[in-house]
Parts: sequence; structure tokens; C-alpha cells
Amino acid sequence: MSTAAARAPARQPRSEVTRRAILDAAARAIRVHGPTGVSVVEVMREAGLTHGGFYAHFESKDALVAAAIRHMFAGGRDRFIDRIGDRTGPEALKTWIQSYVSRAHRDNPGGGCALATLVSDMPRLDGAAREAFDEGLRAIALRLAGHLPAGAGHPEQLALSILSEMAGAVALSRAVGDRALSDRILKQSRDALCARIDAIAVQAAS
Repeated sequence: MSTAAARAPARQPRSEVTRRAILDAAARAIRVHGPTGVSVVEVMREAGLTHGGFYAHFESKDALVAAAIRHMFAGGRDRFIDRIGDRTGPEALKTWIQSYVSRAHRDNPGGGCALATLVSDMPRLDGAAREAFDEGLRAIALRLAGHLPAGAGHPEQLALSILSEMAGAVALSRAVGDRALSDRILKQSRDALCARIDAIAVQAAS
């Protein structure tokens, strides 16, 4: 093998590239239309592929939706890492809260967090999709728990509670028709969440 060949970055197999394109398109469709509004034909068209190639990658629409939900959570993990940078502990959590419970997130459902987007749809979906959602929820909670102070009691339970407040605030801000009310929901929730993080840190240090 030549030195140049050894240094060349490995290319993803074509099937993996194609699968990712389908998942990207499906995730966008889910965010815009909801899981039940996903059309395989439209997803494949959006991905630049023909409908006939779908079953080489997924056995059914339900399998696609479950895989796309996992894909959405993976994207959320990457955004979390990018947003907090090298911050740790309460500062990392407050940085994420400021970004998450925001007008920018509210106004971008097509590129936002899977939790706030999917929470009202999940009861109507099948077991595979709900399993994917549960896995994603637990992973985010563990990620948040890892930034809670060492002395905080029951960090995973606290993280689930914080996460519920965050996702609920964004979902509610999208649901109301009054823009000023929506903005107040975000600001009051954001301020309360950041104050809660500070209080947890003080209590853990005492």
C-alpha cells in the first residue's frame, strides 16, 4: 500500500451514506409533520432517492420512524457537546438551559430537540418508536446528571425533573398563539431553571 493511500481518510460505505441521507430526511419530516405524518415516498424523494430502494435499508415505515428518532437524539447529543464547549458542572447546565429554553429553539421546530418535538406524539406510536424515545430520554438525563454537583442527591432523578421542565416549557411556548405569552413562558421558565441549578449547587456545597 502506498503512503498516500495509507494517509487517505476512510470513506463510508455507500450504503451507510445512503442510510444517513434517508434518516436526515425522515428526521426533518418528523419534526415538521410529526411521526404519523411521515411519507416514505416523500422521505425518499427528499433524500434524492427512489421509493424502490427504501426496503434495502428499512423493513417498514415503523422501523424508519424508530431509527429516525434515534438519529434525532444523536444529533441532539452533538448539539449539546458543541454548545457547552469546555464548560462543566452547573455552568454547563445553565449554558444549555439558556440555549434550549429560548425563542431560537421555539422558532426552529424543524431543527430542534426530539423531546420537545415528539412528546405529544409518542402515546400514539408503536413499541419500537417508544423504545427509541425512552433510550434517548435516558441518555439525555444521564448527560445532564453528569454535570450536577457531586453532592447533589439523586442526580438522575433531578436531571429528569429539570429535563421535563425544559422540554415542557418549549412545547408549551410553541402551543400558545399569543407571542408575548410564549416569550414570557420561555423567560420565566429559563430564569427559574437557572435559579434552580444555582440552588442545587449551593445546597450540594453546604
